[in-house]
Amino acid sequence: MPSETVLVVDDEANIREIVRVYLEHEGFSVMEACDGEDALAIVEHKHPDLVVLDIMMPKVDGNEVCKRLRQRPSSPAIIMLTARNHELDKVLSLELGADDYLAKPFSPRELITRIKAVLRRTAPSVRSSKPKSFKFGDLEISPEAREAACEGASLSLTPKEFDTLWYLASAKGRVCSREILLSNVWGDDYPGGIRTVDSHVKSLREKMGPHCGAYLRTVWGVGYRFDAQQ
Repeated sequence: MPSETVLVVDDEANIREIVRVYLEHEGFSVMEACDGEDALAIVEHKHPDLVVLDIMMPKVDGNEVCKRLRQRPSSPAIIMLTARNHELDKVLSLELGADDYLAKPFSPRELITRIKAVLRRTAPSVRSSKPKSFKFGDLEISPEAREAACEGASLSLTPKEFDTLWYLASAKGRVCSREILLSNVWGDDYPGGIRTVDSHVKSLREKMGPHCGAYLRTVWGVGYRFDAQQ
């Protein structure tokens, strides 16, 4: 049975109650918050494993909560839950760092399935199997802190820019197709096209500057390769 703790954040009490009943039936510990401010405070002091986060809430909306959580050195897994079922809303949530997205009205059983899947992907044993840092030349990447620096200067990266850089760096020397990058960084059900990958790599190069940005090499007609050479 699961032993993880899930924080359910929604301004509708009946939604929180339904989700709580299903989660507790599956063996999860459950906490609740009715707005974004309470959610941030609970994460700060209680450290849940996953947050089910509604977007449209008073005080601080779900997207802002997601953004703030992803700015922390460590943050829980996040599933966005919203009544808005537009592709742009899903894209924005995933760009801000959400692990998954589910539109209302939703099936509680589907939510439970997605929670379990996200927790498997983000489990400590999975994270600990990855290198804690990567350093080559003047570029340093710290996946646990989700930070990167080039020539000693910190890079201000969006969550997906960081994930793209780390995926390429982890596969250094190997060609990663746009389709592979899209699947592994954004997820198989991401509604955007593969040009999303190109725009993120372009932004990464600009932020990394000519020296470190040159590590991200284009393989024409295929994708990209991380190729840092001394």
